[in-house]
Amino acid sequence: MQMYEEWGQSFDDRMPIYRQIILRFRRAFVRGDIKPGDRIPSIRELSGFLRVNTNTIQRVYREMERDGVINSKRGTGYYFTEDTEMTEKMQKDLTSESMQRFVDEMSALGFSKNEILEELKSYLKGVVGND
Repeated sequence: MQMYEEWGQSFDDRMPIYRQIILRFRRAFVRGDIKPGDRIPSIRELSGFLRVNTNTIQRVYREMERDGVINSKRGTGYYFTEDTEMTEKMQKDLTSESMQRFVDEMSALGFSKNEILEELKSYLKGVVGND
């Protein structure tokens, strides 16, 4: 449960808290911190860990359930999807969103698409041996 407690330590004012929590769930799932079929904390538990209103967590769970990311099992709680297609979709979506933010930021700095690509190649050459 330590992972969930750490999530509540820093929320960004630029994005609604419920969206940040959804993003953290998705990232944890894609990284493997949460496995397919894992039970996740109840609404009250997560609300307590993150020190946010239970209505916020209800919205998080409602949206993730609507999107097929989690399933509720009456009387036992909420569980992460075991749908491999959903797992792949989440990974692709997160990758795409991250790349879009990167390209947007570099474009705002005045870089062309070709310059962005060259800068990225140069950067990766410098860090490949530093893993």
